Amino acid sequence: MQEEAGSVSEVTESENLEKNKESAAENTAVEEKSEKQVSENETEQETADDDSYEEESETELLREEQTELDIRRENMTLDGETALLETVLFLESEPQNVDSLSRITKLSPDVIKECLENLKAKYSAPDSGIELSQIIGGWILTPKKECFDFVKERYGKKNDGKLSKAAVETLSIIAYSQPITRAEIESIRHVSVDNMMRILLERNFIKEVGKKDIPGKPTLYGTTKEFLEFFHLQSISELPQLDEKENERFIELAR
Repeated sequence: MQEEAGSVSEVTESENLEKNKESAAENTAVEEKSEKQVSENETEQETADDDSYEEESETELLREEQTELDIRRENMTLDGETALLETVLFLESEPQNVDSLSRITKLSPDVIKECLENLKAKYSAPDSGIELSQIIGGWILTPKKECFDFVKERYGKKNDGKLSKAAVETLSIIAYSQPITRAEIESIRHVSVDNMMRILLERNFIKEVGKKDIPGKPTLYGTTKEFLEFFHLQSISELPQLDEKENERFIELAR
C-alpha cells in the first residue's frame, strides 16, 4: 500500500510540475505578447508624433511663406499690382469680373479697376499684338484681330471654323428672336433646320432655355456664353442693330 501511495504521489507531483511548466509558459507568452503590444503602441505613437511634427512644421512653413507674400503685396507699387493682375489674366482662360480678380489677387476692387486702366493703355500701343477685352461682364486677354487674322489658320480654335451660310442664318434668327422654338425657326426659313441646329448645339452656340407654354411644350432655344465670347459681346444687347435693308429681309423671311 505504501508503495502504491508513493507511486500516486510521484505521479501527482509530476502532473503538478508539468502544469506549473505549462502555466509558466503561458504567462511568459502573455507577457511577451503584452510587451510586443506595448512596443507596437509606442512605435505607433512615435510615428504619429513624427507625422504631427511634420504637419506642424509644414503648416508653420506655409504660414511664414504666406506672411512673406502678404508683406510683399502690401509693399507693392501700382506697377507691381498691374503686373500681378496681368499675370492672372494671362493664366485665366475665361473672362473674370472685377470681384473675381479681386478675390484671386487679394487686391481691392478699386485697385483692380486702376490696374485695368493701366493695362488698357499698355495694350493700346501699336506695337502690342494683345488687347484687354471685356466679354460677358468679365476681362480677358485676347489677340488683336488685325494681328490674329494672319495666324488664325494655325492658332484658331477647333470650333472657330467658318459656319455655313445656312448655319449663320439660323444662328442669327435665334440670336435676334430668342427664346424661339425649332418650329418657329423653320417657319421663318421655310426649310428643315435639324442639321443646322445640331451643328450649333455641338459648337455650344445655342442651348435649350426652357419650354414654351403651348400644347406639346416645345423646347425653346437661346444663345450661350460661348456665343457671346466667340463674337466678343458682353450681352445680347450689343448685337449690331439691323439696318433697314437687313430688317426688311428679316421681316420677309418671317412671312
